[in-house]
Amino acid sequence: MGGHPLPASASAPLPTRDGVLAVLLRQGEATAAELAEILSVSVQAMRRHLRSLEDDALVEASASAAGPGRPTNHWRLTSQGQERFGDGSETFALDLLHSMAAHLPPETIATLMAQQAEEKSRHYRHQIGSGPLEDRLERLTELRRAEGYVADLSPDPSQDDASPGAWTIREHHCSVVRIAEEFPQVCDQELQLLRLTFPDCQIERVQWRLQEGHSCGFRLQPRLPRLAQPALP
Repeated sequence: MGGHPLPASASAPLPTRDGVLAVLLRQGEATAAELAEILSVSVQAMRRHLRSLEDDALVEASASAAGPGRPTNHWRLTSQGQERFGDGSETFALDLLHSMAAHLPPETIATLMAQQAEEKSRHYRHQIGSGPLEDRLERLTELRRAEGYVADLSPDPSQDDASPGAWTIREHHCSVVRIAEEFPQVCDQELQLLRLTFPDCQIERVQWRLQEGHSCGFRLQPRLPRLAQPALP
């Protein structure tokens, strides 16, 4: 496999090791049982893979008690594991996605992306807090800039009296553009991420750089409050 090869010291098949790293990158953390189910291997085999990755300092575990019995280990990437997605991360991520596409059902990959969108939306909602929509959008734009997107926020020029308060977020640089070119479902995930982050808005893509233009744009229209239904006599 090209890009940045994983250490050759472990006996686990390379696709399984790649799959573990990809799942932990997207979900944040997971148990051995959860990873085994997602990657369709036995729990015993998954524990061996995790210990091997732990020996290579790519993953680490923390124990938590979820009830009676032995504590359960929750695995996550170490800083060294995270660095695998630093310089050259696009090449490495593409290799991971190609490996996953070759060894996992499409439904599993779709599920992983949906889970990642849910996880990241929770992080975004925590970071932007509550308050007026404009304030939350400005904080999100700052977060996106910190992640490598050249993003800006402006009132939507197409709004009218029937749709007041609409905003547009434009991203003039995409930090995952090479990945999106080969796996455009990543762009669908971004749209879903925004919808999960702002459930009080109707959100649609108004520009997609993979089709035309030099940026991606999203229109956010506040949802009108539902009128109370009259009581039945």
